Amino acid sequence: MANHQSTLKRIRSNNKKRILNRFQHKTTRNAIKKLKSITSKNEAKKLLPEVISLIDKLSKKNVIHKNKAGNLKSKLTKHVISLK
Repeated sequence: MANHQSTLKRIRSNNKKRILNRFQHKTTRNAIKKLKSITSKNEAKKLLPEVISLIDKLSKKNVIHKNKAGNLKSKLTKHVISLK
């Protein structure tokens, strides 16, 4: 167990950040699944900017790698364009 005050505080803050990151990552994954399951092009176009925003936030906080974020955005955009 840690002995220093700063180490104890770091453990607490790391735990809070980990829980928040997990929540945001799971929320984004669910939004991506929802976007992929939509068959209407109009609905998908409305949802795409929101999902891209979520992905960018995860990338900015280094929850996911910036290249993975780019790949996800590209694939989702292609998916929305391919809908009829």
